[in-house]
Amino acid sequence: MSRPACLGAETAMDRARTRLGKPRRVWWVRSERGSAAELALVTVPLMLILFVIVAMGRVASARSEVDAAARDAARAASMARSPGAATRAAQDAAAASLDSDGLACRSFNVSVDLANFTPGGNVVAHVQCTISLSELSLLRLPASSTISSQFTEPVDTYRSTP
Repeated sequence: MSRPACLGAETAMDRARTRLGKPRRVWWVRSERGSAAELALVTVPLMLILFVIVAMGRVASARSEVDAAARDAARAASMARSPGAATRAAQDAAAASLDSDGLACRSFNVSVDLANFTPGGNVVAHVQCTISLSELSLLRLPASSTISSQFTEPVDTYRSTP
């Protein structure tokens, strides 16, 4: 089947036809037979990338929440009147901060450095939290990750201590 000369030159598809009018298989006509296999090959790496992004997001979020807990613990300790009260206030503030953020720690530790607990001095709070990553076992990550943070808060210069 060829076009009349008045309609223009033959197209590549017209040249590919046989005398019976059936199209011949040409290199630029693509078969749809391998689509499912190609989709399966692309899906697996995309899912792994998605899981890695989720794991990184969970660790980054937990790090931010532990930083906030250390800040709150140092602030609470700096406002306390005695070293014992400072330690208790820091532990309570860190626990309350992590609870309000919804972070569940497997193990949780708060230590307060009160070596310079005098007016005009500094209080340093160290918060350590171990989070679980076992829900992301497909990635073969460790079952848990320990995140720690510290924050320094100045003690008010003009306050009195007993």
